[in-house]
Amino acid sequence: MVISAQRQGIKIVLKGLLMIFGMTTFTFVHVVLSLIGIFSGFIVMFGLFAAKRLDSWTAIFLVSTVATSVTGFLFPFHRFLPSHAVGIVSLLVLAVAILARYAFHLAGAWRRTYAISAMIALYLNVFVLIAQAFQKVPSLKAMAPTQSEPPFLVTQLVVMVLFVVLTIAAARRFRSA
Repeated sequence: MVISAQRQGIKIVLKGLLMIFGMTTFTFVHVVLSLIGIFSGFIVMFGLFAAKRLDSWTAIFLVSTVATSVTGFLFPFHRFLPSHAVGIVSLLVLAVAILARYAFHLAGAWRRTYAISAMIALYLNVFVLIAQAFQKVPSLKAMAPTQSEPPFLVTQLVVMVLFVVLTIAAARRFRSA
């Protein structure tokens, strides 16, 4: 049975799967979790700059970012992909952030460790967002169809350098609180 309806840019197709914005429900949930992680991660980053813990935002950031990484492994695949490597690194970094924040209560060096690991987790989310944008947005895909072209590489390099600077600033400011 195939049922199709289109309303205000939202396409719903029932053929065993619910489609939202051209994505399966699972993909849509994964994308929403990722965007929540990125949005809340930037709020946490500004909290680090202000030497504030922002407990609720931190919890949202960590939970949504862990959920994003975990759900990334649930997509069908036939071989190990670069996205799996990023997911593994992200989960390891998140484990350190969670331990620093909740098990070691930001005591001593764990305060700086938390700031650095939280920023790395945010960077990895943004890295994947950029990679996905270059895969899915037609104008970006045209500039870098294989993601080995200069527009993609320069974008990722600029974002990485920016995050290195932001991570150093966050670690210094959050540590001094």
